Amino acid sequence: MKKIILVLTATVFTFLAVNAQTTTNKTQTSNANSPVIKFDTTLHDFGTIIKRTDPAKCEFKFTNTGKEPLILSDVKSSCGCTIPSWTKAPVLPGKTGVITVSYTKTNIVATIDKQITVFSNAKNGNIILTIKGKVIEDPNAPKTTTTPTQGH
Repeated sequence: MKKIILVLTATVFTFLAVNAQTTTNKTQTSNANSPVIKFDTTLHDFGTIIKRTDPAKCEFKFTNTGKEPLILSDVKSSCGCTIPSWTKAPVLPGKTGVITVSYTKTNIVATIDKQITVFSNAKNGNIILTIKGKVIEDPNAPKTTTTPTQGH
């Protein structure tokens, strides 16, 4: 009796796992009228940024080249220092939208290489956007020197 219950439990678990996999992969649609997201560019190079306190911002413009409204369900960045905001309303066929990305770590000297994933109902699936660049010290900033102090 225990073997039958174990086999039935394993069978049900396997069925549910396979069914969950099948439904999860249906995010990309093959309807001929489905929306299609087309970006002007998927890479923004900030180039060299002088170290500062305000964020560096860029925009990624896109067009719905499909025949149904395009809905961006989410836009996620690869780290917390990259903050996206995007068009929340459905983008009608032939119309455009924008994703604005703010890179907040411009106060730290470093190389920038971050990805932003765009999740939508587009026929062409999820899109990866990339920002890159380099934050450097201000070459015109006065050099600070420290003098050692003597203890008494």
